[in-house]
Order: sequence, then C-alpha cells, then structure tokens
Amino acid sequence: MMAKINIDGVQNAEVSKKIPCEKPLLEQLEIMEEYTRVHSESSKLNKAFREVNCLKVLFPTLFRTIDDSDLIAGRLDFLPIGFGSVTSIGGVGHYCVFHKLRAFKDQLEDEKDKKRVDVLYDYWQDHDVKAIYCQDVLNDTTTGRFIDCKYPYMATARLSGMMLDYNKLMKYGVNGLIDLLKKQNPNDFILASIEALHLFKTVIDYQVTLVNVQLKKEISEQRRNDLELMKEDLIFIRENKPETFHQALQLFWLYALCAGCINYGRMDIVLGPFLKKDIDNGRIDEQEAYRYLKSLWWMIENRRTTVNGRIIVGGQGREDVEACDLFAKICLRVCKDTRYVEPQFTLRFDSTTDPEIMDMAYECIASGATYPTLYNDDVNVPATMYSMNLDRITAQQYLPFGCGEFVIQGKSVGTPNTLLNLLKIQQLALNEGIDPMDGIYKAGPVQVKNIDSFDTFESFYDQYKELLDYYMDLSVHDQAYSYKIMNQEVSFLFCSILMDDCISREKALLDGGVQILGGTNETYGNINSSDALYAIKTLVYDQKKYTLRQLNEACLKNYKGYEKIQKDILNVPKYGNDHKECDELANDLYEYVAKGIRDRGIKEGMGYYLIVISNNQTNTDWGKQTDASLDGRNRTVYMNPANNPQGGQAKSGPTAVLNSLCKFDAKYHGGSVQNMKFTPRMMHEDKEKVKALFQTYFDNGGCQLMVTVVDHGVLEDAQKHPENYPDLIVRVAGYSAVFVNLSPDIQAELLSRALYD
Repeated sequence: MMAKINIDGVQNAEVSKKIPCEKPLLEQLEIMEEYTRVHSESSKLNKAFREVNCLKVLFPTLFRTIDDSDLIAGRLDFLPIGFGSVTSIGGVGHYCVFHKLRAFKDQLEDEKDKKRVDVLYDYWQDHDVKAIYCQDVLNDTTTGRFIDCKYPYMATARLSGMMLDYNKLMKYGVNGLIDLLKKQNPNDFILASIEALHLFKTVIDYQVTLVNVQLKKEISEQRRNDLELMKEDLIFIRENKPETFHQALQLFWLYALCAGCINYGRMDIVLGPFLKKDIDNGRIDEQEAYRYLKSLWWMIENRRTTVNGRIIVGGQGREDVEACDLFAKICLRVCKDTRYVEPQFTLRFDSTTDPEIMDMAYECIASGATYPTLYNDDVNVPATMYSMNLDRITAQQYLPFGCGEFVIQGKSVGTPNTLLNLLKIQQLALNEGIDPMDGIYKAGPVQVKNIDSFDTFESFYDQYKELLDYYMDLSVHDQAYSYKIMNQEVSFLFCSILMDDCISREKALLDGGVQILGGTNETYGNINSSDALYAIKTLVYDQKKYTLRQLNEACLKNYKGYEKIQKDILNVPKYGNDHKECDELANDLYEYVAKGIRDRGIKEGMGYYLIVISNNQTNTDWGKQTDASLDGRNRTVYMNPANNPQGGQAKSGPTAVLNSLCKFDAKYHGGSVQNMKFTPRMMHEDKEKVKALFQTYFDNGGCQLMVTVVDHGVLEDAQKHPENYPDLIVRVAGYSAVFVNLSPDIQAELLSRALYD
C-alpha cells in the first residue's frame, strides 16, 4: 500500500491578514463537525445533492453581522473546513485547509476539544478534494504540491478565476433562473441547482434579519435611511429581477459570495446601465453612486484574497458605452481616493477609449494607487482570438483574473493548476538530470547526456527542450486530471448556474456543462533561463572563452572562488536592454514553451491550454529552492518577475525595457504581466513624456502594463522603519500589497527592480 501524501501546508500566496471569524471557537468547531457529518452521511447521494446539503450547513450561518459602514449587505466568514472554489478563501470543493485547522486546534484549551479536531483532520485526509487529486499526481521527484518549491513542477486542483455571467442574473433575477431551470429535464444537477437558488433566497432573508438588528440600534438619520433602503432592496430582489443600481449591486454581491467567486469581471457592463438609468431619472446622483461603490471597494478589500478581486472596466465588446464609461469614471475616483490593495481594478482600453478616462487612469496611477492595471485591447483581442481559437465577438469578452490569466466571462474555465520552473529544468539539463539543490534525480525517463557531450549550442538547447517536453507532457495530463477529480466530487452549483451552457446542457460546470473548458500553466524563471542560454551561447560556443563544464562548476560553487566567471556572465547582454540577439533567444524559448503547451492542450481536447507569464511571489519562493544559474544569479536568490528582466539587469532605461517586453507575441500566451517603477517626480513633471513612452509601447504591441510610483529611498526606509509606512502600496507582480506586509525576501526583489526618474 502506498504511503498517503499529506498536503498539509501553505496553499497560496497570502499577504493580506484575514479578518478573524466572528463566531466563538466552539461554535466554529460545531459547524465544522456538522459539515463533516453531513458530508459523510450524504456520501451515497449524487454529488450535486451532497453539495447542496453541505452548503445548507454553511449558508446562511457563516454570514457576518453588517458593518456600520456597509451600504450593501453581505459579509461571509470561512472556516478551515467547508466548501469553495479557490484556495484564497477557504479551499476547493469540499475542503480542509489542514495547516489552518492545526492553527485552530492550537487556540483551543480543552484537550477533549482538541481531540475533536483530530477526528476532523483524519476524516478530511481522505475526503478533501485537493488531497484526493494529489494522491494520484504528486511524487518524490518531479511533481510537488502548490506551494512546495523543491520540485521543478507543481500541480494543484482549484477553480480559480471564475467570472460569472452576472448579466444573466440581472436579466432573470432569482425566480427567473428557477423558472429557467424548471423548463429543463429534471435531472440531479437541475434539481440541486433549483434547491441551491432556494437556499440563496434563505441567505437574502437572513440579510434582512441582520439589517433589522442594525435598525434597532441608536443610529443617525442617514444611517437609518441607508439601512431601510438595504432592507427594502433585499426584499425586492428576493422575488424580482433588479430595477435600480443599488438592487443590481446588492444582487450581484450576494451571489458572488455564495458562489465563492473572488474575481468579478466587467462590472461596467453589468451595472453601468442601471447606474445611468438611475442618474437620468434623478433617483441618485453621481455622489450617491460613489458612496455605493466605495462601500463595495471596502467589502472586497475585507475579503483579503491577496491576488484577486478583479473589477474590470473599459474596452471592446460593450453595448452601452456611455453607461459603461460613466461607471468607469466613478470607479476611477473611488480607486484613487481609497488606495486599497484590493479590488484589483483593471482598465481595458483601445485606440477609441475616451481620453478623459485615460487621463483619469494616469492620475490614479501617478497618485501611487498602483491601479488601474492597463490592458491593451488592440493587442489582446486579436491575440485571444488566435490563442483560444475564438471569434472576435467572444474574444472581446476576455478578462484577466488573479495574477493575469485570461478567461472569457461566463463562458470559460481557465484556472492555472500547473506551474513550471523553467530554470530548475534547465539545471537538470546541465547536471545529468540531477537537481543541484538537493542532489535528487528529477528528469523522469529522459536520458540526460553528460555535460561534455554538448559540442554545439544547439545540442545543449535540444537537451533542454527534451526535458521541457517531458514536463509539458506532465502538465497537460495533470491539468485535465484536476478537472476529472473536481468533477468527480462536486458540481460547483452556484458557478454552474451562471456559466454558459450548463443550464441548457443540463450539466455541471466540469461535467460537460461549460462552453469552453480551458486552462493555464504558470511559468517561472523564463528570463533567467533565456539569459543563461545566451550566456552559454556567447561564452562557450561563440567566444570559446570557457567550456560549459567550467561555467557549470562555477555555478555549482555558487560562484565562490569563481568571481571572474560570474562577472563575465553578468557582462553578457541581458534581456530588458533592447539587445536584438538576446531578446531573440528569449523569444525563441518563450515560443517553444508557449506553443508546446498550447499544442498539447489542443491534443488533449481542451478548449485551450496556455502559458501565463505571471507572478504571485512564486518567483521569490521558487528562487529560494533553485540553485545558482548561468545568468549570474546566485543560489536561493529570487528569479525574474513574470516577463520582466532579472532585478538589476535592466540598465538601458525604460524605453529599452519596454522594447524588450513587447517582442513576445501575445497570441501565444494566456496572460502576461509587465511591471515598472517610476518616481512621483517623473510621473508628474514629465507627464507627457511618460504618456508618450506608454503609448509607444502599446503601439508596438505591448499587451499590459502595471506601474508602481514611489520615491527614491522610500522602500529602503520602509524596511528600516515599517511603522512609518502602513499605507505604502507597491505592485508585486500580479497583485498589489502594502510593502511592509511583505516578507524581507520579496521586499528585496522589489528593491532590485529599476526605478526610473
């Protein structure tokens, strides 16, 4: 019998500190025990009915009291055991977050209560959805769980990036969706979905009860009016489709909470028409709309998912552009004024975007908000048409989520369940399949040649590609298998109801219901690997200054005693400086991996499977477990962030960096992020120059840009005196964070990036 694989440990990037559950510890324990009991006793039921039975344990019980500042209802707690879609809040399907359950146990005083937790821990070792997946996928050499960075490759089961069709929710309302379901063949999925929507009505009723509690308090007249409106609109949306902006906002928010969705999508399309109608009719003014959206911003911030919370405005594929732009402008005001790390506010734009919106976006970024992140539709729409094989109308609904992966709102699954460390794989090619960090053979069945046998650069590159092929084969299998296991255990009912074509096909999301079953593979160390390849090509095969063995020996010694070799390596041109040959090799490696992943997804029968060149601090975490590399990087040092140069290697100014960045053809990837740092002086005093710089980059094919604005010496001083910088926000890569909340190694990686003035 094989030993059980224990997946206990951190399962996602978590920088923002969670708000503790408001229920007492013993009540939390009772809820988790009840969830476990219901899960066990429902084991012989269809997965959809088992799911809805378990959801009834959580909803509405885990909804929190209404905060004094809330203008819409809906705050939801999560426990170490429960149901969800993503690891950022709770877990995946029927989940147990084992390290958080252990931390919960440590808070208990009575030994009998601690033993109750042990019983739960043991049960979920066999029933947590991700644990079931990992038993079949993880091993001791090639494949680790996310996040276990000893391995060249990590795999997980999650349903990240679900962007639901909230327009359908607005069009039909709750009762309309129930009627739509009743018209279908009454199979288990359909009947359970109807039951889930009735549970949603119970959630609405509970919110009314919570509002009534607040109304009994001594409150101001303004607060009483806000609560009365909240109650009135909750009662209305229970039975009717929304008619006002506030009703639409309330309905969307409660549904997103129940669905476990933490990225929200094109809210200008969903809410903009309601907003414009209310303003035109004099029901509300822009300041009142601002209040509502500011409250939404605060509630999203309070979910504290670190890398999520996407609200997206702008771009192609919007019917009522005027209404959408009105919504976008108010959001830009809120974003600039609040300066929260979430939501991840995103602006899609193209050559026809209202100049006022572009100016407002620039001023918001220049203020230090790090938002909005900028996505160029003139590049991304045609790129998505190719990469996902879509028509233009469908591709216009692309959305970045999390750290930058693309999905199609209401139509596709695109969760990144596989991750590759290209640099660690390259080191296997240099060391006969052995990872120099721990001496373990990690090349699987690939026969890796002795380093002295590579008599041409092409022969070494081919060996590296053979290893990449092996790991790409693992990736596509494990991505598809994650869907099989999740579908085996759960239906994701609330998500399925608002995803095409689950209702019409009468099937759950992963059971053949979703219109486009895609996926993404996060790649790391891309630029370190290409810079290393260029150093090898230059120093060994072109200049013949060293043998490959000599370079590798220096690397294995972490360059101690080999400082001249390291200096020579560092003096070889690096990506990010607009060097033609270096950038061409970086692009060659990029296209090999990107096309390899995409082609494997097509052969697997997936709607799409694409690499995403993102970053969520995994470049730093994986760097700590990656040996010194032939780009001159030392052992355990962070790897390059996303598509950007390695820290300290971009030495030719911002124009050169942006020229390098836009050389990767966007049609081969499923999302890529580019980070830059500018001083406030440059953003304000050289405003027109910076705008021209950005415009040239986008005109030349730049697909995306994220900007941190910070002054000289500020980050360094924040390291020394964190108490003085509680609100200093920086863009880590695919997410923003308060700088002083980041670990020292991630802070160091941010400091290594060029600051332009």
